[in-house]
Amino acid sequence: MWYVVQVQTGAEEKIRMQCDSLLSPQVLRQCFIPFYEEQRKLHGEWSTRKKVLFPGYVFMITDQLDELRLSLRKVSRLTKMIGVGDEIIPLTDEEVLFLQGFCGEQQVAEVSQGILEGSQVRILSGPLVGKEALIKKIDYHKRRAYLEVDMFGRRQKIRLGLEVRMEKVDKT
Repeated sequence: MWYVVQVQTGAEEKIRMQCDSLLSPQVLRQCFIPFYEEQRKLHGEWSTRKKVLFPGYVFMITDQLDELRLSLRKVSRLTKMIGVGDEIIPLTDEEVLFLQGFCGEQQVAEVSQGILEGSQVRILSGPLVGKEALIKKIDYHKRRAYLEVDMFGRRQKIRLGLEVRMEKVDKT
């Protein structure tokens, strides 16, 4: 099962490293942070950077929730496991499929490529293919798409890299 742990924003990688080194692989099958790529212009050159997709959250896969909860006491700066009241709730199948579809095996959502056709954007490649309806806003200048998705039992606002080019109109 996939679970989510809330941590201090900015400390995600430190927590992931602590979990990997302190927790038994029999208890914690995998600990990861989903990232997204975005393009940024620095000194006149476009470069691709990785950023945390869900700031303040670390994802864990385990079949032994009780042992994981006990083991997490060794890890400093954890806030809490996500759940309802005292009950820890795993991610739903839909949430897991969303993460796998957007981020793949490497847990990185690559920059999507799209084309502007009139006033509509059509995604040609990347994790946003077929997901245009999730896009709430596009910042063409910063090459970002802003989405709202249901995760962790509530609506989350996320951003992904999106490069959109204008459709060339043939005037023949």
